[in-house]
Formats: sequence, structure tokens, C-alpha cells
Amino acid sequence: MSFDYDLFVIGAGSGGVRCARMSAGFGARVAVCEDRYMGGTCVNVGCVPKKLFVYGSHFSEDFRDAKSYGWDVDVKGFNWPTLRDNKSTEIERLNGIYRNMLGNAGVDVIDGRGKITGPNTVEVAGKSYTAERILIATGGWPTRPEIPGKEHMIDSNEIFYLDEFPKRFVVLGGGYIATEFAGIFEGLGSEVTQIYRGDMILRGFDDEIRAFVQAEVTKKGVNIKTGVNISSIEKVSDVLHVKLTDGSIIEADAVLSAIGRHPNLENLGALENGVTLNERGYVKVDPVTFETDASGIYAVGDIIGGMELTPVALAEGMSLANRLYNDNCYEIDYADIATAVFCQPNIGTVGLTEEQARGAFDKIRVYTSEFRAMKHTVSGNTERTLMKLIVDDSSDRVVGCHMVGAEAGEIIQGIAIAMKAGATKKVFDQTIGIHPTSAEEFVTMRTMTRN
Repeated sequence: MSFDYDLFVIGAGSGGVRCARMSAGFGARVAVCEDRYMGGTCVNVGCVPKKLFVYGSHFSEDFRDAKSYGWDVDVKGFNWPTLRDNKSTEIERLNGIYRNMLGNAGVDVIDGRGKITGPNTVEVAGKSYTAERILIATGGWPTRPEIPGKEHMIDSNEIFYLDEFPKRFVVLGGGYIATEFAGIFEGLGSEVTQIYRGDMILRGFDDEIRAFVQAEVTKKGVNIKTGVNISSIEKVSDVLHVKLTDGSIIEADAVLSAIGRHPNLENLGALENGVTLNERGYVKVDPVTFETDASGIYAVGDIIGGMELTPVALAEGMSLANRLYNDNCYEIDYADIATAVFCQPNIGTVGLTEEQARGAFDKIRVYTSEFRAMKHTVSGNTERTLMKLIVDDSSDRVVGCHMVGAEAGEIIQGIAIAMKAGATKKVFDQTIGIHPTSAEEFVTMRTMTRN
């Protein structure tokens, strides 16, 4: 049978673009369709604009710190439209780069929502295309709670485009997205309340790290309310009355729903054509080949519910392209993938949490160091840093590394390479540090905190 394309990719996000470009480079005839943003969540409503907002939010603290270093700083205020619009200009530039990258690789770019209409058929904007293989890479979509007044909430897509800056800002959720935006808007000048139904934010991270971050974030001015939820939202004039499950009411100018994301499957036609979901509601795939239960249909990235990180989607897309069109079959190693949370202060983490390590090994050693960074000994800023190493006692291998502090993500990326190579605590101890830096603490922690 003759097809229009060897591979048709639905979704021009990180995983889809990487797979499309590489497949075309290997000689395949490839098309990509996209109905929203070139570059997907990360470029448009995720990693990139969020990090730009984080940069912007740090200046309020930097201006305060600068005075102790002799700078006479006169701050006249913060202009939300300037940050918002400059961010949008940068995103538009990146959109164009992604489109050009695909075109230069020989990939046909089709604008519109792709819908699978048969085993080898995709329809876009009323036109039908055939392909030997179809890749679903449509990512995730923000979830909103089913509560009265949910229509008054905004999600993590919409927050980047607010017309007015919210002076009183409520964030619902305790995950990394919620915690990051709470810090961003506090730094930009909002009065921020973060609502989380659990007892401590950032579930899934190391418990000691969670407790430390919650204390630091609170110290910076975010009002974290745990053990409660939002029961309803009512708009009275231009004010949102946010009612909590404990009966209290908070007045706000904006309420962000950041309770998680779900697979972007709407109007995709996947489930009607043999694609099935796993027990968590994500697209079910073979963990090695990424093929769904529908022969010839594949899926990568956030939609399959693994580690929802841009570099993971890129790796999956690259693996699939190599497997299908380069005769290079290999299995992705998901162990020791480093990640960062751009809350304030930042979190960087790789490997096992202390809780996971205690379940995985007979005996572990834990090393910690908590201190005030050198910069703040002069500035007077009370922010503290926490570093933590977890070691398997029998092999001496470092199996977990966690940090809360400035530039944690930048530091942990280097540690991740060492851990991936199997570095032991002895190797860390034999490494001479760079002085004076915070990072040198990772090679000078000699005294065990607990085992």
C-alpha cells in the first residue's frame, strides 16, 4: 500500500518535533500537525515562559540585597505588561525557530488539530492524509477542580497572558507548578496564598527537602494553608470570594488552578481507533517501543504519563526515530534523571529520596549540610541552603542527591553525571572543591548525619 507519509506526527511539542526531525534526517517522509503552539507546552506555557517569569520575580529581592553591597537602588515599581509582552515576543521568536527547524529538516508542517480516522489515516482541517505510522505527541492539559465557580479560575496556560496583575493571588495545589507560581507572584508583588489539601507541599519529593522548602517559601511571604481545599468561588463585583473547606473566605483578584494535568486526548480519535489507556488514564504504550495497543500508532511524552519533563520527551522521540528509521534499537534508562523546581529558593534533585532509599537498601548513610550562602552574610537575607547526599552503605554509591538553594538546578546537573557514572561517596570525598562556592559542600560533607 502506498502512503502519503512514512510518519505522521500529531503535536509539535518537544517529543513530536524531535522524532519528526530525526526521522526525516534518516530518510523518512514526515509530516507534523499542530493546532496551537509550535514547540508545545514547554516553549509556550511551560518551562520557558515560567523561567522568564522566575527571573523577573527575583529582582525585588535582588534590589533589597543590593543595598548592603553599596548600591543606592531606587525602584519605582513593577510593570506587569512589560514582562508579559516581552515574554510573548520571545515565545513568538521561538515559535518561528521551531517551524523553521522542521521545514529545514524536510518535514511538512500542517496547521490544525489532527484526528485519527482510521488505522493509517489522519484528518486535519477537513483534509485526509495517509501514513504508515502515526505518532501521538499532544502532551497534557491543565486540570480544574469540579467546584462551584470553577469558571472564575485560571489555569497554568492562561496565567502567562493576564490582562491585569493580581494584587491578591490564590494558588490551588501543592505540586511544583503551584509552588513555582506562588513564588513568582510573591516576588512580583502579589499577596499570595497557596492552598493545599495535604499536610506538606511537593508530595513525591524527599520529605526533608519538602519541609525545608515549605519553611523557606513561607519565610519569603507566601501564606501556605495546608489541610484545606477550595469548596467554591463566587465573584462579587470584581472580587473573587474563595471559600475554603474550613469555612473561611479569602478575597482574591485571581485564582490559579494548579492541581495537575491530564492527557490531551480531546477530539484526537485515538480511543476510537484502538488506542487504550492505562490504569492512571494515560495512553498505554510498550515501555520500550512506545507502540500503543493499536498497531502502527505510537505515543511519547507527557501523554503517556511517565516523567513529565521536556528532556524525557526529547529522549523518547529520539529513541523512537532511531528504532523506526535508523535500525538503532535501544531502551531508555529512566534512572537518575535530574530535575529542578524553580520555586524560591530552587530545588535540584537526582536519584532516590531518603524514603525510597530506605526501602531499596538494607542500610544507607545520609549526609546533610545547611547554611546561609556567603552572598547573604552581607546582604542580611535570611534565606538558607540545604544540601543532602544519600549513600548505599554496602556499595558506597551515592544514590540520591538533593539541594535547596540558589542555582540548584545548575549545580545538580553536574552531580547527575557523576551519579550516572556510578560515583561513590569516596569519589565525592576525593574531589577537590571550588572555593568559595555553595557547590563545594557536596565534596566536603564528611560527617554522617544519620544512617
